[in-house]
Amino acid sequence: MSHEGIRFVSAEEARRHDQQHRELPREAVEPAKVRVHKTEGTGMEIEWKDGHFSAWNFAWLRLACPCATCHEEREHSGRRPGEPKPKAAALLPMYEPPPRPTTVTPVGRYAISFHWNDGHTSGIYSWDFLRRNCTCLECTGEHIAESQERS
Repeated sequence: MSHEGIRFVSAEEARRHDQQHRELPREAVEPAKVRVHKTEGTGMEIEWKDGHFSAWNFAWLRLACPCATCHEEREHSGRRPGEPKPKAAALLPMYEPPPRPTTVTPVGRYAISFHWNDGHTSGIYSWDFLRRNCTCLECTGEHIAESQERS
C-alpha cells in the first residue's frame, strides 16, 4: 500500500483549513458597496450585504496577493495573507515605495484585480478571499478567541 500524497497535519492546521474552506452565507461574500481610495493611496473598503464593514490598506492587499506565486511563497515561509516578509539585516536598507495600484479592475461579479506600482498584476482578489481575510477588530478578535479556545 502506498502512502504517496498523504500529508499529516497538526490539529491546529486542520482546524484552520476547515475554517478557511467552510461555506460563507451569500450575503457575507457579496459587496453592497466597494470603495477603492486609489487617489488618496490609502486602501479599499467594502460594505457587505450582510451589514459587515471591511477595510484594508494597500500594503496589506499587496502582501496578501492571492496569485499562485505569492500564495505559494507565503505558504512556504509560513506567513499569513498580509503578513510582511522578514527583513534581512542590512546596513543600508533599500528604499521601497509604498504599494499603490496603478489600475483597479473589476473581475466579473466575483472579484477585483489590482495592477501594482511594482509591476505585479496577476492577483485576483475574490470577494470570498477578502471577506475571509477581513482585518477588522471583530473578525481578527474572533480568530484570536477561536485559537485561544482550542489551546
